[in-house]
Formats: sequence, structure tokens, C-alpha cells
Amino acid sequence: MNKADTLKLNREFSFLYRKGKTIVTPVVVVYYNKTRKNNIRYGITTGKKIGNAVKRNRARRIIRAAFTELIPEIKGSYDFVLVARGKTPYVKSSDIQKVMKKMFKENNLI
Repeated sequence: MNKADTLKLNREFSFLYRKGKTIVTPVVVVYYNKTRKNNIRYGITTGKKIGNAVKRNRARRIIRAAFTELIPEIKGSYDFVLVARGKTPYVKSSDIQKVMKKMFKENNLI
């Protein structure tokens, strides 16, 4: 699996917030749930607490870069919601990728 689709509907995000499992790290929060579909879908959210539009966009960009590198390693089909935290805009995507890879291994996603 190389390509992932994006979550777009509010109900998809809300479902993962309510029913999904959670991984919390200092730089990103990951909600995930196994699906019957044969693909990986993800959505990225950044709240106003992150900062102005420039910082929020940077946070989304680096989370997307880190996550797309990990997609081929993920076994199974899942939906993910990746939520930026206060530190996210100040961290490199490679650092976020290392943290996410470690957390995914601990939760048997990789």
C-alpha cells in the first residue's frame, strides 16, 4: 500500500474521536480504528491553540510528510486522525516520524 486517501467528512472525524484508539505523544495525538476497507485513510487537524495560520499550516505539512513516509509500513487497513499539538510547528518532520514509528510499533500497527 503506497497511497492513502484522506478523511473529509466531519462524521468520520467524530467517529474516530469517539470510538478510535488513542496514541498520545508530545508532538502529535493519533486516533485510529481498524476498517474493513482495503486502504488507509487519514485526516489532519490543527486547532487555534497551535498558533496563527502559518504555524498551523506548517504543523499540517510536517505531520503529512512524516505520516506518508510510514504508510507503506502499516499493516492492515486503518483510519487515522492526526492532531497537532503545541510543539508540532517547531519540530522537524523526521523527528515526528521517529516518534510516530515508535508509537506505531508499540501498538502493533507496523
